[in-house]
Amino acid sequence: MKTRILLLLVLFGSHSLIAQDLTSSTWHLKASKIDPANYYGVTVANGMVGLISSYEPMKVADVVLNGVYDNYQRGRVSNILKTFNHVNMELEVGGVRIGGKDIANYDQVLDMKNATLLTTYSAINKISVKHEMMSLRHLPFTSLILVEITAKEDVDITPILKIEAPDHLRDVRNYYAEIDRPHVLIPLMTSVAQSPSGEHTLAASSSFIFSEGHGYEPKVIHEDWDFNMHLIKFKKKLKKGETYKFAVVGSTTSSEHYSDPFNEAERLTIFGRLEGTERLLTLHKKQWAKLWESDVVIEGDDQAQREIRSALYHLYSFGREGLGLSLSPMGLSGLGYNGHVFWDTELWMYPPMLMLQPQIARSFLDYRYDRLEAAKRNALAHGFKGAMFPWESADDGSEDTPVWALTGPFEHHISGCISWAFWKYYQVTGDKDWLKEKGYPVIKEVADFWTSRVDRNGPGKYDIKNVVGANEWEENIDNNAFTNAVAILSLRYATEAANELGYKADPDWMHVADNIPILQFPDGVTRENATYDGVMIKQADANLLSYPLELIVDKNQMRKDLKYYETKMSPNGPAMGFCVLATLYAKLGEPDKAYDIFIKSYRPNGVPPFGVLSETAGGTNPYFGTGAGGLLQTVLAGFGGLSITDKGVVQGDKSLPKKWKSIEVKGFYKRK
Repeated sequence: MKTRILLLLVLFGSHSLIAQDLTSSTWHLKASKIDPANYYGVTVANGMVGLISSYEPMKVADVVLNGVYDNYQRGRVSNILKTFNHVNMELEVGGVRIGGKDIANYDQVLDMKNATLLTTYSAINKISVKHEMMSLRHLPFTSLILVEITAKEDVDITPILKIEAPDHLRDVRNYYAEIDRPHVLIPLMTSVAQSPSGEHTLAASSSFIFSEGHGYEPKVIHEDWDFNMHLIKFKKKLKKGETYKFAVVGSTTSSEHYSDPFNEAERLTIFGRLEGTERLLTLHKKQWAKLWESDVVIEGDDQAQREIRSALYHLYSFGREGLGLSLSPMGLSGLGYNGHVFWDTELWMYPPMLMLQPQIARSFLDYRYDRLEAAKRNALAHGFKGAMFPWESADDGSEDTPVWALTGPFEHHISGCISWAFWKYYQVTGDKDWLKEKGYPVIKEVADFWTSRVDRNGPGKYDIKNVVGANEWEENIDNNAFTNAVAILSLRYATEAANELGYKADPDWMHVADNIPILQFPDGVTRENATYDGVMIKQADANLLSYPLELIVDKNQMRKDLKYYETKMSPNGPAMGFCVLATLYAKLGEPDKAYDIFIKSYRPNGVPPFGVLSETAGGTNPYFGTGAGGLLQTVLAGFGGLSITDKGVVQGDKSLPKKWKSIEVKGFYKRK
């Protein structure tokens, strides 16, 4: 008999229940039979606050706060900050603190449509628990937890809410207050601390919301334990068969976001408390429904559909419009790559977002525009003109790559990737006011960088020497295919942008572009760099010229390069390189070959229990947003037939593998 799993989504106030058959749902990621020793959490996030799930009941492994960096844990470079874990809970049943040995029937389900994580379990055969967690989409600094406890016999319960400080925060101060109003008493627990260097102040505040309609608000007790943890709790007697519901609302912020994070965290929590659970949940779901108007719908392959939605869900979760913040390779899923911003944003995660959610994509560009002056100082320090963007960027836009990594001083293609991304935004939106205000200043400075970066050694020999290309296993090389290609495009786009705005383009831009070489082997295959001799490569480099750069448009050349470099790709390389190959095969009319590579590019990278993506097959550093961006580009631009042109996003011919009956890209951006 087909096993049916009942997912209960509790809407406080209305008390309605929605049942989902998770064995066939393409909107849910389910974890059962969880192994604590082999558990990699899934993230619920809203572009600002990331909550990473735990295998422990009612716990959160980490809370990541976007845009806040300090030097700690990894030498002399900055790291994105874990902040207070302000929504962690514990539960006492009959005076017994519930732990792992007391738990049975433990399941977790991520509802991607509504961006909620539901955990269900029974405890010492006396109660059953539903715990639903979300980072509220409409309130960027605020999270909501819904709890429902059903008694299997007469029992006393004590729910406990904690605020815990990670070890790297210092000078932690804990506070408790009760906001007394005629119709409500708000218990307010708050913690404030300094970042490791003292550069930032961080604050978090939490409160209980007792369910509307119960007519009962229990007495809340506050307990101070130590400098790094305090809690509030309440007691409740339940009769056999009785169900009790309550919620937790919590907010966290920092001096990066507000001049007074202490008071603002409390204000936001009070606001959420008085909004009430039904309104908070309704507005959260409304925002996510708006996001999911841009979706990919596949008929005939439920597993791929679920995985594609997971990729979309994570990129939607990690990004947010209007913030001026970008994406790190691991998004808000943890501290991977220190939370720094690389080319992973512009070349991999940005294009799908640009096609589907250009307002979120624009926030990534705002991040770069706001750090243009730092990029100009970086160019000056290296003896160049214009803007040289750092390989790893964090808070202020200066270079934040560890000194031992040569990528920092030499992976110059990042500047070209940024210019490419800025021009693509203009192509998609046609927003000339934006181009004048933000687009052209960046594109122009990058073009000036490349004219100063080349060595002018005669016609066709304006060489770009001593770089690290997209294939980072080849260091300090000359005339790297990808680097030279983005330089050429940067110079062409600067000329086009100037013409669009009625400015006089610097004639040196096109002169240099026309003389930067793209090297070839004697048989006509694009040569990755001047000394490349066929060794195994980390990821696609020369193939990027065919897609997404589209500098190479001749299909015979595309196929020739594809066949050659497919045999050179290391199986230990990151997911997105193989996605490039899959996209090209789909574009060349070989969708089944593309599908095989597509599946192999990411499915072996899934880790238990939710199948979230690691960077490489067998890796353990999820969630790899860069890989998600790569696979979505295969779906959108390969199988789905979308392309970015001077007329915006255009629907072309689709390229369907045999397993798929149809594909529809819903809600991609169309110019008005």
